[in-house]
Parts: sequence; C-alpha cells; structure tokens
Amino acid sequence: MRIKKHWNTIPFDPRKIPFFYGWVILFAAVFGVLVSAPGQTVGVSTFTDYLIDAIGINRNQLSTAYMIGTITSSFVLTWAGRMYDKYGARWTAMAASLLLAFVLAMLSQSDRLIGLFVTDTDSTIFSGTAIAVMLFLFFMLRFSGQGVLTMVSRNMLMQWFAARRGMVNGILSVFVALGFSITPLTFDWLIQGTSWRMAWLLMAGGVGIVFTLFAFFFFRDNPEDLGMLPDGEKHDAHKNDVTIKAFRQFNLSEARKTFTFWLYAIPLALYSLYITGFTFHLVSIFEAVDMDREKALAVFIPVSFLSVGISLVGGWISDSIRLKYLLYFVLSGELIALFSLGNLNDGIFYYGFILGHGMTSGLFNVLMTVTWPRFYGRKHLGGITGFVMSLIVFASALGPVLFSFSYTRLGSYSYAFFGFAFIIVILLLLAWKGNNPQDKLQNEKSFD
Repeated sequence: MRIKKHWNTIPFDPRKIPFFYGWVILFAAVFGVLVSAPGQTVGVSTFTDYLIDAIGINRNQLSTAYMIGTITSSFVLTWAGRMYDKYGARWTAMAASLLLAFVLAMLSQSDRLIGLFVTDTDSTIFSGTAIAVMLFLFFMLRFSGQGVLTMVSRNMLMQWFAARRGMVNGILSVFVALGFSITPLTFDWLIQGTSWRMAWLLMAGGVGIVFTLFAFFFFRDNPEDLGMLPDGEKHDAHKNDVTIKAFRQFNLSEARKTFTFWLYAIPLALYSLYITGFTFHLVSIFEAVDMDREKALAVFIPVSFLSVGISLVGGWISDSIRLKYLLYFVLSGELIALFSLGNLNDGIFYYGFILGHGMTSGLFNVLMTVTWPRFYGRKHLGGITGFVMSLIVFASALGPVLFSFSYTRLGSYSYAFFGFAFIIVILLLLAWKGNNPQDKLQNEKSFD
C-alpha cells in the first residue's frame, strides 16, 4: 500500500547514513518496547493502590476489570497485526502511541470520569459503573501498550535482519529486561515526586509527543522499500544447514494449519499463563508453604541475571541452529519451574524454580520473535504475530483466575502447577516435530 512507503525518505534518507540502518532500527525497537511499559502489568501494578483509594472500589473489582479488559484486548490483536501488514511499522506505531497517550491521560482522571456518570459512591450502580469505565480504560491500555506497540517494534526489527535475527533479538531482550526491571521503582519515584495523576499525565505527554515524533523520524517498515537488503548484505537461504530465509510466504490461515505453528504458540501462551498467575499470587504461594514475603520477592533477582545471560547466548546461537532445540530448552525450563513450584520448599525446589524460570524467560523472547519470520516469511508477519500475541495476552488474563481456583476450591496451588506440568510433558514428547515448514520448500524461489 502506498502509505506504507510514503515519506520513507522524510525527514532523512536511511540509505545516506554511513552504516547499515538496521542498527538504528534496533535502537528504535528497544525504545518502542520500553515505551510500552505503562501498558504492561509491571507498570500498572505501581498505580493499583492509588486507583483503589481514589475510585472507591475494592481490589477484587479492580482486578476483575483488569482481567476482562486484558481478555477483550486479545480479541482485536489479530486485526491490529493485519493493520501492521497494511500500513507498516511507522504509521501503526504512531497510532498506537497516540492511543496509549490518550488512555494514560484518561486514567489520570479515572475517578473524575466515573463521577460524570454517577456521583453517589453509596448508590447501588456505582460499583458497576466504575468497573465498566475501568474495564474500557484497561482494554485500551493493554491493547495499545502491551499489544500493538510491543508487536510493531519487534516485528520491525525482524524485517531488517535475517541472518542476524537471533543476535539482534538477544540484544533487544537484554535492554528490555533491564528496563522493565527498574520500571516499578522509576514509576514509584515519579509518583512520589509529583502525584499518581501527574505521573500518568507526564507519561502521556512523553509517549504522545516525544515517542510519536521519534517513531516518525526513525521507524521504517522494511529495507526493500528503500532498495536495501536485510542485514545490509545478501545472504544465502541457509546458514550452517539451517534455513534462515523463507521460500514461501504463509498467511495466517495457512500458518495455523501447520502443526509446527501450535507446537511453538502453545508453550509461549502457557508460559505467559503460569508466570502471570505466579506473579499475581506470589506472596500467597510462598506463604502457603511457610515461606515469608522477603523470600518470595527475592526470587526475581537471580532469575533476572540468569535470564539475561541465557537470552544473549540463546539469541546468538539461534541464528545457527534449528529452533526446535531451543523449544526443547524452553519446555524443559517450564517443566522444571512448574514441578519445583508444586513441591516448593526452602531448599532444592526453591532453586529449581529459579533455574527453570530463568531458562524459560531467557528464551521466551527469542522464540516469540525469531520463529515466525523464519518459519512463515515476512509478508504476513503482522497477522501471524498478532494472532500469537492474542493467544499470549488471553492466557495471561486466565492465569491468576486458574491459580486462585486451584487454591480456594481445591485447597492447594499444586493442582494448577502439576496440571500445567502434565501439558508440558505432552508438548515435550511432540517437540521433535517442530521443524521449519520452509525446509520442505527449498527448491522454490526465495522471497524473503
């Protein structure tokens, strides 16, 4: 479509810079994912208590609105992916950033917005109205931040690299992990320095003005539109006997018909489900086995170091090995983590969870980003990753509820842990079939 390429050389021509523009794209992608932080759970959690006090609803009601808003956003992410395919990274990112800025501004006035519909907090309809308003705001927040902005930034990076996809994704993952790790402290510092309202308004201004202009200046959809090549140079379709370029461009419907698609999509969704459920009920899970809050919170420090190291190494080697070997690694990590949680104690299983979770979180972004362009091509990348993202977001919304049901109805979180571990065992047995669909198409012309 014409708008996809429109103004590609304005305000500057990427071909005229003295090095491959893909490295600028890497920087832009890192910034794009980090800017999504206000729409991520790690960013929202800092404001939760302030919202509860200001609005006048309880924690369960706010959590319900957040869950339903998240689930609802997952239903439209496939459509957003198709819009990315149609309009390109630059314009889609700008639209998402403006929407994110708008909803952040609305959240800063959420209690007053509710007051426009009902002023009596003791009335029978107040809670329902408040939940409905917050549900709509959370829907827009999760759709624009966690969903579209993250998807567009990662997809754009994959468009500009082929032979080095894993390496650049590893670099991206390290900076994002470090950035998200300081997000709660940064947001809390901003709140303490101003107020929870002003903090969201400042973020709205930063996203809506600064990042929108940044996306216009530096985001570009793909190198071919500028007469350039991925990686800045021509590569063979294979690297160390691994197919790295697509011989056929699959659309979403065709991709979903392949068994391989589900072998990679389901483990990613399950990881999102269990880690969201675990994080949401973190203190309760540890208290149930007589471990204190400090021990629970401390688990993330060694996990983050392990995850960053594995992410760098995994991204680097993913360019030279079959991805199904990384799938084995991720599934093994999930199994170790879930089995350790089901037997959680202050000894070996505590460290077993650290090991398993670190293994999985380190390679999650590698498989989430590298798999789809390598297996199904770049032409319909937005539609495919939009659908995968919808599965991940939907699963993340179910995690806290399923874990809560396991504890309150069955008496232990272990039922949920062992139930999901059983599913992982089945996937491990099937993972040997997780080959690249392009391997069967090597005699066809490459379009990647």
